[in-house]
Amino acid sequence: MDAIVKAFFDETPNANVVKERVAFGTSGHRGRATERTFNASHIYAITQAVVDYRGEAGYQGPLFLGFDTHALSKPAWECALQVLAANNVPVLVEKDHGYTATPLVSHAILQHNASNAALADGLIITPSHNPPEDGGIKYNPSHGGPADTEATSWIELRANAYLLRELGDVLLVSVEEALAHAQEYDFTALYVAQLGNVVDMAAIQNANLTLGVDPMGGTALPVWQAVAAHYNLNLEVVNTTVDPEFAFMPPDHDGKIRMDCSSSAAMANLLNIKDRFDVAFGNDPDADRHGIVDANGLMNPNHFLAVCIDYLITHRPEWAASLKIGKTLVSSSMIDRVVASHQRELYEVPVGFKWFVDGLHQGWLAFGGEESAGASLLTRDGKAWSTDKDGIALCLLAAEILAVTGKTPSEYYRELTQRFGEPFYKRVDTACTAEEKATFKKLDSESVTAQELAGDAITAVLVAAPGNNASIGGIKVTTENGWFAARPSGTESLYKVYAESFKGPEHLEELIESATALLAEVLKG
Repeated sequence: MDAIVKAFFDETPNANVVKERVAFGTSGHRGRATERTFNASHIYAITQAVVDYRGEAGYQGPLFLGFDTHALSKPAWECALQVLAANNVPVLVEKDHGYTATPLVSHAILQHNASNAALADGLIITPSHNPPEDGGIKYNPSHGGPADTEATSWIELRANAYLLRELGDVLLVSVEEALAHAQEYDFTALYVAQLGNVVDMAAIQNANLTLGVDPMGGTALPVWQAVAAHYNLNLEVVNTTVDPEFAFMPPDHDGKIRMDCSSSAAMANLLNIKDRFDVAFGNDPDADRHGIVDANGLMNPNHFLAVCIDYLITHRPEWAASLKIGKTLVSSSMIDRVVASHQRELYEVPVGFKWFVDGLHQGWLAFGGEESAGASLLTRDGKAWSTDKDGIALCLLAAEILAVTGKTPSEYYRELTQRFGEPFYKRVDTACTAEEKATFKKLDSESVTAQELAGDAITAVLVAAPGNNASIGGIKVTTENGWFAARPSGTESLYKVYAESFKGPEHLEELIESATALLAEVLKG
């Protein structure tokens, strides 16, 4: 890792090379120092662009600055702080300059802005669950959640202009001055003390559950330690190691080290000892994702989302019946069936948690969940808790569900399948040319002329999400018993096909075959 940190400072990106520019994806800018895609220059330029953005937006409150446990995160945090201090932006950092989980930053922004006219925002230095050598930075404006495309496009354009001018007009102070400028803020204590507002902590305490948690070497470690102490829970943190090489991690399914708490390969350490606990959890390094483990193993993220939604609708009496339930359009249709059974309104959006932010912030969306194990929810009395994904609250919700119902999350899900049928879900990747990627952008509801899919009549062809009418960047085709969605990868020469069947695994394979044939025809242009 020393060589990677050295490259972070020594390598200078060339802004005339597209690959080396600042590029914000669905979770901020990510890259590698050795490839000149995540270097000190990127952080200086992005942070100065954020300073300019918050000036244009009229923010006069503090900026909450956090970082995770990846090797490049602390150096990048110091670089960001150098720019913020030079621009006289008030900066709040974790006490003792400790690392900070994403949901804690989001919660802190919301807490500040609820009672202050001078609005705050935040920067979080993290590449999430990515491999140890990666770096990342993401911006959360005053609503506390991930910045929308309009904001990130503005920041990206401004940051690349700074890179093209070789940072000549970026303001900097020394690291020592920057550290002296930062004010300490106890993110963990504030968040942990208020957890009872969003999860029934008393029920968890009274049930005396045996809980286990693996922070996977990430920012959730001090939070879980504080939760156990504050609420006097029988909770064991099974791994307290923080190692920038993440050498303790089992390889993921492809042999890479990746701290993905939705992967059974990456969660092998916790799965090996699952029988010691009533329910156990894992989080990725910035703690915005959750992994739920019980006697039946690691829960499929889609399954747990359905359980959460059914439970919350029936156990949050203060939530108005008018509140919507959010899902991404590639999440399981089990959620559709659960929501419909309670006569609630489904809010289906494209891939990306940013689509849930306004609803959570404004209080008309009770819950927002995505297929990749990220979700957040309103407080028990219907107020904004975190407008970014909160892996810690979702783990505690699993404990609440067991404490209140006596059913593990997987037992609860099995009951849902008895009521609504059992879905079978799969994602496959298919090679895709640049021309085919371009064709995806031109698709409309008339592009599919077929009447059937895997033996069932097609009921809808979507190129925009039903919830907010935003483009899905691809296509979704539904039938009474299943669906598929396809969208091109933003980084690789392939497109992703998501499919689900309520008629069994054989029908799922048939559905994927039909979808592949249909797409081959449609993408001819």
